Amino acid sequence: MLTVENLVAGYGSGTVLHGIDLEVGPGQLVALIGPNGAGKTTAMRTISGMLRARSGAIRLDGADIVGVHANRLARMGLAHVPEGRRVFAPLSVEDNLLLGAYGRLPKFFGFTAAARTDIDRVYELFPRLKERRRQAAGTMSGGEQQMLAIGRALMSRPRMLLLDEPSMGLAPVMVQEVFATIGRLRAEGISMLLVEQFAESALALADRAYVMEGGRIAFSGSAAELAADRRVVDAYLGGVAGE
Repeated sequence: MLTVENLVAGYGSGTVLHGIDLEVGPGQLVALIGPNGAGKTTAMRTISGMLRARSGAIRLDGADIVGVHANRLARMGLAHVPEGRRVFAPLSVEDNLLLGAYGRLPKFFGFTAAARTDIDRVYELFPRLKERRRQAAGTMSGGEQQMLAIGRALMSRPRMLLLDEPSMGLAPVMVQEVFATIGRLRAEGISMLLVEQFAESALALADRAYVMEGGRIAFSGSAAELAADRRVVDAYLGGVAGE
């Protein structure tokens, strides 16, 4: 579904990604873990078209997407839930969801009706959003905003979903709820690339994983292999996994 080869990217004169390679197969959940500053978010932004690649290849279901604008990528089936949620604070929950479907719905008449099936699906995943559908998004808790950010991405009916630090800043009970939802989406067959600070939880959900360090891929393999790898355990899992 997603193939990245020898990807180089950065900001200004600085290079952050130094030729990374990764793959996400159809229906797979792949975790991308590593320390702060390793380049994980830069990788996600480059894949989703927010940041232009300097060199290398990015393919979505075989199609070259280097240089393709983010709005067109959404229409091609790639959705990005960025770090920090970034909901439209003054708008209601439901209006935020409708914006997620904007690229594929009628522009004038019948917009809400055409999106109803997808809105109902999001409300089924996140009942709390239905309760707050008329509430301004900026007045909700961080966990509720994270649910909204994921729901908004799902409104585009993505084939490939990028999730960047979905648990960041959330209370433990909300972290559990977000991970349960990710597990459900995985069971539904949505391909996902997950950047997550809770590496052990990410590996428990993932099929495969990559460990980034200094803008490069340091380790890769099945999630089970990396969870049992002493080098990965000592460096990224607090020396507890696999003991």
